[in-house]
Amino acid sequence: MALSSSVKGTLTNHKDLIHDVSYNYYGDRLATCSSDQHVKVWEKDSNEDWVCKNTWKAHQASIWRVVWAHPEFGNVLATCSFDRTAIVWEELVSVSASGEIHNQFVSKHTFVDSRTSVSDVKFAPKNLGMLLATCSNDGIVRIYEAPDVMNLTQWNILIEIGVKMSCSSISWCSAMRLQPIIAVGCDDPGSSPSGKVILYEFSDGMRKCTKIDSIPSITEPVQDLCFAPNIGRSVNLLAIATKDVAIVQLKSQGKSQSTTRFDQKIVGQFTDHKQTVWRLCWNITGTTLASTGDDGCVRLWKSNYLGTWSCCGVLKGDGSLIKSQTSGEPAGLLSAPSASNQAEINRHAQIKRNSGWPNFNTQKDQGAHYY
Repeated sequence: MALSSSVKGTLTNHKDLIHDVSYNYYGDRLATCSSDQHVKVWEKDSNEDWVCKNTWKAHQASIWRVVWAHPEFGNVLATCSFDRTAIVWEELVSVSASGEIHNQFVSKHTFVDSRTSVSDVKFAPKNLGMLLATCSNDGIVRIYEAPDVMNLTQWNILIEIGVKMSCSSISWCSAMRLQPIIAVGCDDPGSSPSGKVILYEFSDGMRKCTKIDSIPSITEPVQDLCFAPNIGRSVNLLAIATKDVAIVQLKSQGKSQSTTRFDQKIVGQFTDHKQTVWRLCWNITGTTLASTGDDGCVRLWKSNYLGTWSCCGVLKGDGSLIKSQTSGEPAGLLSAPSASNQAEINRHAQIKRNSGWPNFNTQKDQGAHYY
């Protein structure tokens, strides 16, 4: 498997550490936030170069996260900061007398309920309406609702969840066939017998969240977590960033006492970064995971048809592929399978497509389907 990479642009306008990067739904706009207290929105010009179109001071302290809402609700951003607030921003477009189009992001609402740093903010899947979840170092997850999506100055707090540990990250599960699930990651350095990832089920009708499970195998402080987009899978994948990268498979067991229960299985755990992993991101189909950490590299993870996850590419900060010392191939590409995997591959290779139908006639039965 060969990979190639090229630098499409270097965004250098921030004056301090960049904490988060977020593409919009269509992938044609990019928002960044930084310790310089500013948010910047970038767009591609006619030469396919990224150009900063909007920049503004959004908070009074470092900004940890920036996230786009679904375009069904307009061009809307949410940010959260060490200054103990989260803010919703909406893009307003105006036309001058000369016909020039001007756009700017305007603060629509500031959430001031937290007594400590707000560490993460996430919009809910669009089928739930305009919901926004935040988590804070005070160990509380808050879910807000905008009753009128045309007026984002009005928000109501629906639920407060006391997690009892410092919260670092949250993620909504987008699987349509399940009750909405929220995963909460905790970066509390103390030990926890139930683990540092907790799952809550959100009941839209009853307006409440119920703790349904935890992941006891995750005992290190969690810096980020992210559900994979679910497109037709019977299971959900949750990526978790600690000092390692872990991919946990969650398979619903159905309802037990009105709450959903899951079979848990760690399908991938990787120590390649060898240092703290800070951010995770799935591609739109949920088949490839990107992770970045203190080693200054972006690593890409992908599974084969047997469900075995491995690194399929490593990018340095300048966008170049890291080469291995032996083969000259990019480090982390899909390597030779292990003995157990090779045996499984050989077993599959021996199965002939029509082995069960010795008299199968392709021309005669071309309209039939066999399973």
